[in-house]
Amino acid sequence: MSLSRIPLSFKILFTMTLGLVFGALSQLEIAAVGALADTFVTLLQMKALPYIALSLIVGIGGLSPMQAGKAFKQSLLILALLLVIALVFIFLTPVAFPNWPNADFYSPGAIKAPDELDLIALLVPANPFYALAHTIIPAVVLFSIFVGIGLMSVKGKRHTLSVLASLQAAVANISNLVMRFAPPGVFCIAYRAAVTIEASQIDGLFVYIASSVLLVGLLSFAVLPATVALLTPFSYRQLVKAFREAMVTAFATGSFFIVIPLLIEKTKALLAQTRAAEDNSGNNADIEKIPGILIPISFSLPVGGKLLAILFTLFAAWFSGAYIASKDYLMLLSAGLPQLFGTSTLAMPKLLELFNVSASMFDFFIVAENLIVGRLSAVLSVSFATCLPLLLACAMSNTLKVKWRYLGRNLAVIPVISVLLFLTLRFGFNAIGHQYQGYETFIQRDFLYPEVKSRNLKQAQEQPLNARPFTGVLTRIRQRGFIRVGYFRDDLPYAFHNHEGKLVGFDIEIMHQLATDLEVEIEFVKIYHHQAAQLLASGYLDITSGIPVIPDNLREFTLTAPYSEQSLAFVVEDRRRSEFTRWQDITTREDLTIGIPETFFYQNAVQRHFTRGKAWEIASPRLFFREQYRHIDAMLYGAAAASAWTLLYPDYSVIAPKPVLPPLAMAFPINKNDQEFELFMRNWIAMKQQNNTLSRLFGYWIGGKPPGNGKS
Repeated sequence: MSLSRIPLSFKILFTMTLGLVFGALSQLEIAAVGALADTFVTLLQMKALPYIALSLIVGIGGLSPMQAGKAFKQSLLILALLLVIALVFIFLTPVAFPNWPNADFYSPGAIKAPDELDLIALLVPANPFYALAHTIIPAVVLFSIFVGIGLMSVKGKRHTLSVLASLQAAVANISNLVMRFAPPGVFCIAYRAAVTIEASQIDGLFVYIASSVLLVGLLSFAVLPATVALLTPFSYRQLVKAFREAMVTAFATGSFFIVIPLLIEKTKALLAQTRAAEDNSGNNADIEKIPGILIPISFSLPVGGKLLAILFTLFAAWFSGAYIASKDYLMLLSAGLPQLFGTSTLAMPKLLELFNVSASMFDFFIVAENLIVGRLSAVLSVSFATCLPLLLACAMSNTLKVKWRYLGRNLAVIPVISVLLFLTLRFGFNAIGHQYQGYETFIQRDFLYPEVKSRNLKQAQEQPLNARPFTGVLTRIRQRGFIRVGYFRDDLPYAFHNHEGKLVGFDIEIMHQLATDLEVEIEFVKIYHHQAAQLLASGYLDITSGIPVIPDNLREFTLTAPYSEQSLAFVVEDRRRSEFTRWQDITTREDLTIGIPETFFYQNAVQRHFTRGKAWEIASPRLFFREQYRHIDAMLYGAAAASAWTLLYPDYSVIAPKPVLPPLAMAFPINKNDQEFELFMRNWIAMKQQNNTLSRLFGYWIGGKPPGNGKS
């Protein structure tokens, strides 16, 4: 068989597979391959936006106001039908989710107030040329629609439309020319993806990816084309054959936007080949304008692949234990769909915030999008954008008719098969099993940077009153040859013993860095928080682990410059997450008992604000998770520390109630009467902040980031 006779879609699919295989085997990044991949994608993007604008202007401008009004009403009904069908299957997908325990490291985004979505700026272009230059697609679409509407009533518009149609055809020819280079371009894209994909990323999101594959496969290749075939003269085979090239290209490139020109031309060709575009008035030309209008508009609508953001919200809630009940689906749709007028990436933080899901799940979303879900989203958008104009064209040409003999079969077979497939997927997940790794990941942490010689004391070895401080802390440290540091027990992730019994943690490694710069050793002393002030004042301790910068602590200690931030949060059982989402609801309840660990330093503040409920002091946060402390409803703690404890106890979750409170600074307590040491620590912390040492340590110990170029 001649190569020219092989369909382009098969060539693209073959080269994509070849690129994935070669990339996976070599694991070698080649700059030339990446450059060619970027060039091909840029060529595809180059003509997409002008084509969308021209298609909308020509298509809408060629209609009469009466035709436009009729098309608008019918398109809304068809859009609602397709949207309902897609959402039913999306809400069915969580059937596949298994019951796996999980927890994650702290993410500052979990307590960050979401940015406001400016729909006016997104949709209404103050400067259409700016929107074109910066690819603000919803604004370009709306502007083009208005230009098209303005052309409807212009006399002598035929010449203008002819010129614009010629430009549209020229851009379409560019699209056809670029697609000739699709096989090598897709090879480069696939090769680069295979080289950059990490196995750990795939494993971490296996449930979501597998569920998305099944969902998109069902909607794109069964449910949506079967619906069109059921209601129109088109056959299922006709539909799949006509649009497989666009689907393969969209999957290979991960972009629906760049295949819009191809999709419009294929849809027009399909309408021209059938009698679906014929009506009694003979306005076939008007019918064939529909793809050029609806397909570009669908890009900006919260439909198609954008709906996978709803699925990810359901997944993220399941994964983090914030189960979204079926009664909350309406709230998810009413709040979520308007967000999707923008991009899924822009909408996702807001959807996660809506159900108080940790914003760290946004990182999972980005990984999944880059792996494969972004490509699946493009495929689903192609399928959705195909069905919409075909159904409207048939409705306007009076050829929309239900094939009753197939209706009953489809209604019975497709939902049943879909449920069975989702249940089979769930069974497969459970059969594979899930080895929770959070505890091991956390407890096996070791120092990021080189450490100094140190020793640990389980308690102070002399009475504070008998200790005789030197002139100053720095002098005392130099004379002793070591710095004596107090740390609080069970102070995860700031100070704890790892699987080897070594004292490690965020604060502990900072102290190692301090000792390195002072050129001394370290003596760590385990203390209780009530001992800290006296041991510092006596000169026995030089410094302790960090505490929050709040008035209660400022009165008792001299604190260094802040070295980190932390926000208030609650640790609760997964099943009770919904009870702790808003501060007002929590502080007004009389039946709540809030646990306060002794290392937290917030007792006075809690007692002032929780006047209706009870504040229960517990000696250690570890006790909160034991059976005898089940009368305590929640533990109030720092969000970063709380996340560390949920890694050890994955059946519990971290909740940062709304409205989001400003974070609290963390600082090290030191002797009240030593201004020299205070000044030294202020400058030393500033230096470590400037060279990113503190940020790297924060990301490693608290954010759970890999060590990178550190020691470990």
